[in-house]
Amino acid sequence: MALTLEAVSVVVGRARLIEKVSLSITPERLTVILGANGAGKSTALAVAAGDLRPTAGNASLDGRPLASYGPLGLAKRRAVVLQHAVINFSLSVHEVVALSHTPFGGGISSANDRAEERALVALELLPLAGRDYSTLSGGERQRVQIARALAQLWHGANADAAGYLLMDEPTAHLDLKHQVIALEAARGFVDAGGAALCILHDVALAREFSDDVLLMKSGRVLARGEAASLLTAPAIADVYGISTERARQFAGLNAR
Repeated sequence: MALTLEAVSVVVGRARLIEKVSLSITPERLTVILGANGAGKSTALAVAAGDLRPTAGNASLDGRPLASYGPLGLAKRRAVVLQHAVINFSLSVHEVVALSHTPFGGGISSANDRAEERALVALELLPLAGRDYSTLSGGERQRVQIARALAQLWHGANADAAGYLLMDEPTAHLDLKHQVIALEAARGFVDAGGAALCILHDVALAREFSDDVLLMKSGRVLARGEAASLLTAPAIADVYGISTERARQFAGLNAR
């Protein structure tokens, strides 16, 4: 089982957003994509989510083309957390998380489901469960979206088909405590048999929580491999266009 991109390119107008990107997201592995702004990270994740069709190359889930699943089929197998989620309805935190049940024949009426409560607890959202989502801070909203994605995957849990958690900079609006809580929740999902792809900018968090790392630069994959061996100061310096000394200082890589 795997969610796979094979030599995927995306061209929009005259802009080549990514070129020949290959990656494989497998159960019990948390893969992190690192790269500077504009490196193509979000584009690669959008293709992996089935939300963007590649101009060239192949995207597949368990050996089957992503395009063959359809929106409902994909929603039962993968959940996506974007950088900015817009909700134009007056819903409580509990109701937003309960939307996770929609692909399985439910909706906000299923708000008492065990999966939603489990997700609220994991992201420390129970005290906010009755709050109007629109009144929350950016970080609180991000935690709600992560909880909604986890609940969606727990609803669809199937011993014969792993769930895939795809998150685009989930820690961008979070304080340090909740960055750790969010990634611990993702790590727990993976350790229980799921698979995850996460875009991060914090190298220290990537080193702490990931199994595999994909380094992207200018729309291409610069390097891929296990986090323990790949996250060196020279590699980070190359990806972000900074000195090796700066990479050591700001990425917590003093010993490497």
